[in-house]
Amino acid sequence: MEHATTVAIEPAADRRPPPLAEHLDSDTTRAAMLIQQEVLGAARTYLRGEGFVEMLPPVIGPVTDPGARGSKQVDVDYYGHKYKVMSSGILYKQASLLTFDKIFYVAPNVRAEPVETCNTQRHLAEFHQIDVEMAHGTRADSMRIAEGLLTYVVRHALTAVPEQFELLGRDPLAFAWLLSGPFGVLSHREAVDELHLLGHPQSPDAEIAWTGEELLSRQKDRPFFVTDYPKGSRGFYDRESTTEPGRLRNFDLLAPEGYGELVSGSERESDYATIVTRMRETGENPAKYRWYLDVMRQGVPRSAGFGMGLERLIRFLTGLDAVWQVNAYPKVPGEMAP
Repeated sequence: MEHATTVAIEPAADRRPPPLAEHLDSDTTRAAMLIQQEVLGAARTYLRGEGFVEMLPPVIGPVTDPGARGSKQVDVDYYGHKYKVMSSGILYKQASLLTFDKIFYVAPNVRAEPVETCNTQRHLAEFHQIDVEMAHGTRADSMRIAEGLLTYVVRHALTAVPEQFELLGRDPLAFAWLLSGPFGVLSHREAVDELHLLGHPQSPDAEIAWTGEELLSRQKDRPFFVTDYPKGSRGFYDRESTTEPGRLRNFDLLAPEGYGELVSGSERESDYATIVTRMRETGENPAKYRWYLDVMRQGVPRSAGFGMGLERLIRFLTGLDAVWQVNAYPKVPGEMAP
C-alpha cells in the first residue's frame, strides 16, 4: 500500500503594514494602484458588454450576509436601531433584480476577521468585491462570466501598464496558462480526495480550509473551479441541488501559485418557504430578515452570481506577498489602522 506524501505549508510571516505615509509613498503601492485602476476599468467594460448594469450598493442595513466564516459583523447605531455594516451585498444583489435582470457592484465590505487570519496574507477587515448577479442564470452562466471577467482584466492590464508589472518584477509569462485555455473544474469531493493524497486532513463535510486552498492552489498552473460544496458549509441563499441532495449549486474560483480563492458564487435560492427553512437550519432567525423575506415573497427571480475579491485579484496580478500591499488604506485583522 502506498503512503501519501505530506506537503506542509510554512506559516506566512507575521507581516504588518508600515506607517500609512510610508505605505502611500511607496513605488509598490503606486504600481498596485495603477494596475487596480486598469482592472476596474476593464471589469466595467467587460460586464457592461455582457449586458450588466452597475448599481451602487448600500453600506449599512438591518442585516448582512451571515455566511462569512469565522468573521464577526460590525454594528452601527442608526437612529437608535442596531444596523450592520455590509460584510457582503448578496441579499441586496438578489433584491436588485427587481430593477434589472443583470447587475453588478464594486462594493466595500467590512468583516471583523479572526486575528489569526492576518497570517494567511489573504484577509483584510475592510476590502472590496466586484459583485455580479443575473436573473434566470445558472451556475454554468456564473462560471462563464467569472472566467471571462478574469481573463479579460488580466489581458487588459498586461497590455495597458506593462511597465508596472516590470517594476514589481511580475513576469507576464505567469499568466500564459491562464490566457491559453479554459479553467479546470474539481468537485468538492475531488478536491478533498486530492488534499488527502497530499496529506492534508480536510473534512468532506466542511469548507476547504485556508491552508487547504493554498495547498491545492500550489498544485495548479491555471485558475480552477471547485464546485458542489456540502450543504451547511455556506449560507442559506445557496441553492441545494435537486438531483444530489446535500450538495449546493455553488463554486469557488481559485488562482494558481498558492494565491487561493478569488471568487465565490452560486445559484441562489429564491423560493420563500425554502429560504425560511434554510434559515432555521443554519440557526438564523427569519424575523431578522423581514425586509429581505418581504422582497422574496414578492417574487424575485431565481438567479446566480458571484463576488470577486478585488484586493485578492490585484495581489495575484502583482505577485506581491500580502493582500494589504495592494490596498491603499489597509486594515489588517486585529491591527488598529487609520
